[in-house]
Amino acid sequence: MINITADLLNTIERFVCNHAPDIDWKKQATGESWLGIEILGHLTDSALVNLQRFVRCTYESDFVLTYAQDEWVAAQRCEEADVTELLTLWQLINKQIIVVLDNYPADRWDARCNDHTVEFLAIDYIDHMRHHLDQIIELKYTD
Repeated sequence: MINITADLLNTIERFVCNHAPDIDWKKQATGESWLGIEILGHLTDSALVNLQRFVRCTYESDFVLTYAQDEWVAAQRCEEADVTELLTLWQLINKQIIVVLDNYPADRWDARCNDHTVEFLAIDYIDHMRHHLDQIIELKYTD
């Protein structure tokens, strides 16, 4: 799925290069209970969960893998994290997702997890990421 992985890589690189340095990470996003850094922590959790989904779907079907997003963000104390380290971790996990998806067995794209195909989950993962990155981009410092 070259388009999916290229799209994922472009989304990450565009955010890191064009937006991340200008974000007020300790500011709360509009309509959110989380700070910008907590949203990044949530995106890191999402990357971890989806990496497991994609790997397990190469050999397993019809399983459910969920997580309690608020509890995970709180347990990891994301509000106290070093932004550079968390951003690097998020990038590295996503690069591993790209490796997995670039080499995905063609006959497994329709394998199911959480009642969805791998292809749907991959596309939905990027849409979910973009939604939260847009929230973070709103937190740019103003002149």
